[in-house]
Amino acid sequence: MNNIIWNDFERVLLCAGTVLAAEELPAAHVPAYVLTIDFGPFGHRRSSARITERYSKEALIGRQVIAVLNFPPKQIGKVISECLVTGLPDADGAIILARPEQPVPNGSRLC
Repeated sequence: MNNIIWNDFERVLLCAGTVLAAEELPAAHVPAYVLTIDFGPFGHRRSSARITERYSKEALIGRQVIAVLNFPPKQIGKVISECLVTGLPDADGAIILARPEQPVPNGSRLC
């Protein structure tokens, strides 16, 4: 493990947002969804997320998530992923989304 200093952590923009839409990512090597997420003052952003094992598209709509907003955009197939949705693997390796315990305003920063 490499230690970081507080300034390193402050540079990572981790914010809450609400999923507005979830679509299957066609032609993905590993099944994934394309999520459209509302981050309030940071706008709407899209993200490719490999979370199909534990979540249906319908169950994702309206769910708050925590994402990194200041990574550079990344091309995933035909989609530009504009943020990185965070999660943790369960005992089977499927990703469980990180999210606020209670609703918070979209764009709220993790601190």
